[in-house]
Amino acid sequence: MRIFPEDIELVPKLQKGEVEAFDLVYAKYAGKLYGFAFKYLKSKAETEELVQSVFLKVWENHKTLRKESSFKSYLFTIAYNEICNSFRRRVHLQKFIGVQQLENSNASSDTEELINYHSTLEQLQEIIAKLPERQRTIFLKSRQEGKTNKEIATELGISSGTVDNYISESLKFIRTHLQDKNFSLLLLFSLFLS
Repeated sequence: MRIFPEDIELVPKLQKGEVEAFDLVYAKYAGKLYGFAFKYLKSKAETEELVQSVFLKVWENHKTLRKESSFKSYLFTIAYNEICNSFRRRVHLQKFIGVQQLENSNASSDTEELINYHSTLEQLQEIIAKLPERQRTIFLKSRQEGKTNKEIATELGISSGTVDNYISESLKFIRTHLQDKNFSLLLLFSLFLS
C-alpha cells in the first residue's frame, strides 16, 4: 500500500504550484472521490468527468488553498456540489427537451421528480441542521465527506461504535421528519444515504 505525505505537507506545495504535489494529491484522493461520486451518479463516464472537474478546480484555485482547513473536506465539498449540479442539469434537460431518459445516462425514471431539486435539497439540509451539533458534524462527515466510521472516530477521538450510534440516531431523526414530505425529498434522502 502506497504511503502518501500528510495533507498539511502537500497543501503549501500546492499553493506554490508544484506539479508533483498536485500529482500526489490526485493519486491520494481520485479513487476515493470516484467511489463517493459513483454512488450518486451511477454513471462511469459522468463520475470520471466529475473527478476531473474537482481536480481542475483545485488546480485553478491552488494559490488560495488554506493550510488550516481540512483539504479532504474541501475536495469532498467540491464533489458534492458538482453532484448537485449534475442532478440539476439532468432535470433541466428533461424539463426543456422533454426527454424521459437522458442518452448514455443511468438516470432513473424517477429523475423527473427532481425538478425542484434545489428547494428539495434545502429542505433536507434544514432537517439535518436541526440535529444536535456533534451528531450533525458526524453525520455530515459520513454522508457528505465520505469518511468511514473509523476515520471519523480517529479524527474526533471517539470509538467507532459511538460514531455508528450518532449516525443511526441521525437517520432515525431525518426519517421521522420526512414522513409528511414529498416524493422528491424522499428520493433525495435515499440518494444521500446510498
